[in-house]
Amino acid sequence: MMQKPEYLEWIEIAELDLNSAIFLQSMIPMPVEIICYHCQQSAEKFLKAYLVRNKLRIIRTHDLTILYSKCHSIDSDFNKIMKDCIELTEYSINVRYPYHIELEVIDVEKAILSAQKIKNYILKKLDNRTE
Repeated sequence: MMQKPEYLEWIEIAELDLNSAIFLQSMIPMPVEIICYHCQQSAEKFLKAYLVRNKLRIIRTHDLTILYSKCHSIDSDFNKIMKDCIELTEYSINVRYPYHIELEVIDVEKAILSAQKIKNYILKKLDNRTE
């Protein structure tokens, strides 16, 4: 059996993070910090999938702006998701530790939309990529 390409593994775990974020919205009380964190994680993994697919080394960072910059260096069209990357970046660390950023349901909705936009953008880029 052939092993699937590494970038597809990144996509699979990115999908799991985004699906988890969407699923967790039904919890009472809603774990807004955890949902925002999963959205950030999903975006991070989609960006890393794009980098892996383009044969760039993955750097160990949770900062989406750094990953975005690397992707943008390959394709300047990435500016279409810059705002979404910036908005999600703060959820990588700040929600996992007691730094207390105030999050509400509207933040969850925006985080999910940003993560979905990044997902759709990356998948479209990967589908349009020629060998």
